[in-house]
Amino acid sequence: MDFFDPHIHVASRTTDDLALMAKMGCVVVGEPAFWMGYDRGGVNSFHDYFRQLTEWEPKRCAAAGIEHYAWMGLNAKEAENVGFAREVIAELPAFLERPNVLGVGEIGLHKCTRNEVTTLLGLIDAALASSQMMLFHTPHLEDKYKGTRMILDVLADDRRVDPARVCIDHCEEHTIRLALESGYWAGVTLYPTTKATPERTADMVEMYGPERLLVNSSADWGPSNPLAVPEFIATMRRRGHPDSLIRRLVYENPLAWFRQSEHFRFAPARAT
Repeated sequence: MDFFDPHIHVASRTTDDLALMAKMGCVVVGEPAFWMGYDRGGVNSFHDYFRQLTEWEPKRCAAAGIEHYAWMGLNAKEAENVGFAREVIAELPAFLERPNVLGVGEIGLHKCTRNEVTTLLGLIDAALASSQMMLFHTPHLEDKYKGTRMILDVLADDRRVDPARVCIDHCEEHTIRLALESGYWAGVTLYPTTKATPERTADMVEMYGPERLLVNSSADWGPSNPLAVPEFIATMRRRGHPDSLIRRLVYENPLAWFRQSEHFRFAPARAT
């Protein structure tokens, strides 16, 4: 079955990983800008990283037969220094015009501090000023509910926000309803330690249905799995769910989500 991985950090994966993903049916990936495992020391580091996401990683994916799309932003783990964040935000407009960029992301909260919120407001304003889609990171573990609630409150206060063009990612059992009932897309991340397993994700599908639901691996340099989406497909099949439902979750939903960007050019080559 062909599938999308709408949130994966390709920069941290090997070419062997990409070849395996393609062999298993991956046709499109979305790569949000992220924390690289250390705090970057200057705005030029972000400039070069944005170039990597828009110039080099698309070529690596294309060599495996996968289309690559990116999101530009400043992750919450580097949002505490508001002055530095403003310099990075100033770099975004030029990259948002690049042909494989879907919007602003992943942005959000980490420790839910005042400075993080200030930076987030700047990133949201930059996105809305240029009519961009947005992809939100929600905090891990004990800060998940608080951070998700704070993000939704910030978005609710801005009348320019169109929920249909926003994804609240890394949802879990206690936050997915918040995103869906507010009209947003809800991302569920198949990550073995701090997010959801394929089994828990299948539980959420059974509770809430497939409407505006995305599943992704968020695979990076930590304990993660670039084949997490195929594992989810296998889990859903073991539970007796029809391929039509599974295809909606791993292919049709992300296709509809990505198609809201004017830069999205993927055209299905064959029936799956």
